[in-house]
Amino acid sequence: MNSNTITYIALGSNQGDKLNNLNQAILFIFERIGKIEAVSKVYKTPAWGFEGEDFLNACIEVSTRFSAEQLLHELLEIEIELGRIRIPQAGYQNRIIDLDIIFYGEEEHHSSTLQIPHPKLAERNFVLYPLKDIAPQLKHPLSAKSISHLVENSEDNSKIELVSTELELPTLPEIHSTYVAIEGNIGAGKTSLASLISEDYNAKLITERFKDNPFLPKFYEDQNRYAFPLEMSFLADRHQQLLDDISQYDLFSDFVVADYDVYKSLIFAKVTLQEDEYSLYKKVFDIMYKELPKPDLYVYLYQNTERLLENIKKRGRSYEQNIAPDYLEKINRGYLNFIKSQQQINIKIIDISDKDFVSNRSDYLHLLEAISKK
Repeated sequence: MNSNTITYIALGSNQGDKLNNLNQAILFIFERIGKIEAVSKVYKTPAWGFEGEDFLNACIEVSTRFSAEQLLHELLEIEIELGRIRIPQAGYQNRIIDLDIIFYGEEEHHSSTLQIPHPKLAERNFVLYPLKDIAPQLKHPLSAKSISHLVENSEDNSKIELVSTELELPTLPEIHSTYVAIEGNIGAGKTSLASLISEDYNAKLITERFKDNPFLPKFYEDQNRYAFPLEMSFLADRHQQLLDDISQYDLFSDFVVADYDVYKSLIFAKVTLQEDEYSLYKKVFDIMYKELPKPDLYVYLYQNTERLLENIKKRGRSYEQNIAPDYLEKINRGYLNFIKSQQQINIKIIDISDKDFVSNRSDYLHLLEAISKK
């Protein structure tokens, strides 16, 4: 999963309902490209380089996981969907919508289709003024001059007029919880979702530290022999980690999201251990976890076994490649039996078997809507 990059996009329209065109473009960008961090004021300027109606212009700051070239592709698709028609070799033209990448992180990008930073940035007040609204101290990667400095020293004498109407800022749904645990079967996407939520909501992230567990590869080779030491090892590790991590936060004011819940230990142990082993294990579990805080929202990501196996294969951990389908089905039944037995935990089961919330932002937003519902 790619990390977020901050990009600045200039928007312009001089045809039809110009203000609505800008708002529609912003909404499409939010739904398909990334979180809108800031929206500028709107400015009216004359057409640049040709005879036409005045433009309405704005700039937005966007956090995206797309590469620069992917971002360009998505913006062009949005332009087409909003009705823009490009006439090759016709020079500057009237347009329903125009979407230009001004900056993409601190990256310099030069290709036949894309130049970053935008080469005409310092010459165009219709870009500089709205950009100054949202990023006055942002420095041009090449000149190292701030946007405020570029505005003050601009040689563009064209008329620019502030419009009183403001653009809409799309926002993520509000999550009405302070401690959210994301749970699911092996390969369901728990860590991916918890990481996305952590970044987008500025939440404290707790991820399970399992990669260095020496018993895990051995367990997948010989479950009967290594089940008990594996589960006891996980029990101790999860307890220590939660003590370390939860103690750092104020669960009344901090937003915490974790990619596992303490009861995961019981669910897996119930599947993997013999009856007498599980009885002993549960006694230790009850003692260790009695005083630990519980999440106020427990989200279970359900995926069918076929999708789980695809995800496991895709992430490529060698010791997981021989996991049997029936083992995953047992784990799923274990989770569902646990969920049915709980009366005091706020639980949401969300079927994501036909969703790809990592690659498809609309699926991610759909998932957030489901999580946020009271």
